[in-house]
Amino acid sequence: MIFIGGISSAVKQLEYLKTVICSVCGSYGRYQVFMTYTYFSFFFIPLFKWNRKFYVKMTCCGSVYELDRETGMKILRGQAADIGENDLSLMQRGTGNFAEEGSCPDCGCRLSEDFSYCPQCGRKL
Repeated sequence: MIFIGGISSAVKQLEYLKTVICSVCGSYGRYQVFMTYTYFSFFFIPLFKWNRKFYVKMTCCGSVYELDRETGMKILRGQAADIGENDLSLMQRGTGNFAEEGSCPDCGCRLSEDFSYCPQCGRKL
């Protein structure tokens, strides 16, 4: 008798659209919500899942947050859920769209300290 089964891990992107101002880089970005889980499969058919964790990745800079489990389960079920700052805990700062000290966060233009707006893109500083 041959037994074909096993335990594996997977990542699933969940449907969620919300545009926010990123608290890490200061740019506009969207929340991308992901669920990671472990599952048992028998003859290549997943039978049950456990160890579900929810994460949010920012589209602007790539920062990754862990999402509160209750909010993640609501999104998974398709219920209306609003992700707030208190539902997120920063796990990894992103590497994209960061400005150097003394430059615009959006376009990277060099700035003087007395500027209120970027002379190149017009962003309020």
